Amino acid sequence: MLRENLYQKRKNKMAVITELNSTLENSEFSQDMQVDKKHSPRKVNSFCSIRYGIAFIAHLFNFMLAVQNAALTITMVAMVNSTDHQSKVNSSVGLPDGPDKAPVSLPAKAPVYDWSPQTQGILFGSINYGMLLTMVPGGYLAGRMGAKKVSGISLLASSLLTLGIPLAANLGLSFFIATRVVKGLAQGLGLGGHFALWQRWAPPHERSRLGSISLSGIPLGMFMAILLGGIISQAFGWPFVFYTSGGLGCVFSLLWFVLVYDDPDSHPWIGISEKEYILSTLDQQVSSEERSLPIKSILRSLPFWSICLCSFSHQWLINTLATYTPTYISHMFKVNIRDNGLLSSLPFIVAWIVGLLGGQLADFLLSKNFRFVIVRKTVTFLGQLPPSILIVSLPYLNSNYIITITFLTLACGVAPLSQPGVYVNALDIAPRYSSFLLGASRGFAHMSAVLVPIIGGFLLNQDPEFGWRNMFFLLFAINVFGLIFYLIFGKADVQDWAKERKITRL
Repeated sequence: MLRENLYQKRKNKMAVITELNSTLENSEFSQDMQVDKKHSPRKVNSFCSIRYGIAFIAHLFNFMLAVQNAALTITMVAMVNSTDHQSKVNSSVGLPDGPDKAPVSLPAKAPVYDWSPQTQGILFGSINYGMLLTMVPGGYLAGRMGAKKVSGISLLASSLLTLGIPLAANLGLSFFIATRVVKGLAQGLGLGGHFALWQRWAPPHERSRLGSISLSGIPLGMFMAILLGGIISQAFGWPFVFYTSGGLGCVFSLLWFVLVYDDPDSHPWIGISEKEYILSTLDQQVSSEERSLPIKSILRSLPFWSICLCSFSHQWLINTLATYTPTYISHMFKVNIRDNGLLSSLPFIVAWIVGLLGGQLADFLLSKNFRFVIVRKTVTFLGQLPPSILIVSLPYLNSNYIITITFLTLACGVAPLSQPGVYVNALDIAPRYSSFLLGASRGFAHMSAVLVPIIGGFLLNQDPEFGWRNMFFLLFAINVFGLIFYLIFGKADVQDWAKERKITRL
C-alpha cells in the first residue's frame, strides 16, 4: 500500500511538472516569439552595435562572393566577340558624341573564344553545379564548427580559384568548366554556412533587418562586377576582372578571420548590455545540448517545403536577371561592353538600396504588432509577383530602349523585398535547426542557378528571336507557382518538431 501511495504521488508530481513545462514551452515559442520585457535587459538598438557590425561584415562577404560569381556575366560579352559593338545608346538618348562614336576594340591581348549560346549557358551554370552540392553541408558544418571557419575558408578558396580563371580558359573548355565547378564547391560552403551567424546573433525582431543587410551585399556585388567589369574589360582586357576580384577576395578573407566571431559570448569587444540583450532573446531558441536532426519531420513539413519552393522560384527570377541581363541588352541594342556594363548594372544598385530598406520595412511592421507570418508573406509577395510581371512584358516593348531598361531596373530593384520574407523564414519555424534549414532551403533554391543557364541556352540556341519570350514566360509561370504554394502553406511559428522537449528528473 505504501509503495502504491508513493507511486501515485510521484505520478501526480510528474503530471504537474509536465503541464508546467508545456505551459512554459508554449509561451516561449509563441508565434511572435515575444520576450518578457520585465525580465529582459534594455534593447540595444544602435547601428554602431556589434551585431550590426557583424551584419556589415557579412554584407561585404556576400559582396565579394557575388563579385566573383558575376564577373563572367559581363566578361562573357568580351570573351565571345572578336570586335566590340558600336553603341546605339548615344544616338538613341542624345548622349554627346565623343570617343564612343566609333567602335572601340578590346585590348589585343585579351583572348577570344568561339562559344555558342548553349556552351555559354553551360559555362554560366557550371559554378552552380558545385554550389548545389555544398550549400546544405555548409549550413550543417557551420552549425557544428562555426560560420567563421567554414565561410572564411570558402571565401579564400573561391578567391584563389578566381585568380586562376583566365589560365583555365586558355587551357581549354574542360579546364574552364572544372575550375568553375570547384569554385562553386567553395562558394556553396560559404553561402550556406554564413547563415549560421544569425542563429546566434539575431534577436527575433531584428532578423529581417540584419538578414537583409547581409544579403543585400549580393546585388551590390553584382552591380560592381558588371559596372566595373565592363570598364576594366574595355581598358585592360577581361582577364583583369578576375585578377582584381580574386585579389580583393584574398585580402577580405583575412579580415573575416580577424573580425568575425560565431556568437556574442566569444566576441572580445561586445558590451555587456548588448550581450545580455541578445542572449536573453535567444536563450529559449538555441538548445544547449547537441541534438540529432529530425530529418523525417523536416521532410514532412509543408511550411519548410513552402520555403524551399518559393525560394527556388524567386531564385529563378534572380538568376535569370543576373545571368542574362548583359546578354539581353547586347542582343537588343548592340551596345559596346562599357555601355553594356553601365546599363546592366543599374538594376542591381537599385536592388541593393531596396534590399536594405526592405529589412527596415519588415521590422517596422513587426514593431507595430503585425504577425510574423503576415509580414513574411507580404514582403515576399511584393518581391516576387511585380518583378515577374515586368519581365514577362519585355518582349512586347518593341525594342524600346528606355522602357526596357526601366522595366529591368524595376524588376531587379523590387525583387530583394523577399529577403526579409521567405529567406529568413526558417529562423521562425525552427530556430534550433536554422543553420541547417537555411542551408538546405538555399541549396534547393540554388538548383535554379543550374537550370536557368541550361534551359536559357537551349531556348536561345533553338530560336534566338522567340527564345527570349519563351524564357520569360517560363520564369513567370515558375514564380507564380512558388508564390502561391508559399502563401498557402507558409508559417512563421515554431513547429512542434523544432521545440525542445525538456526532460525533468526527480
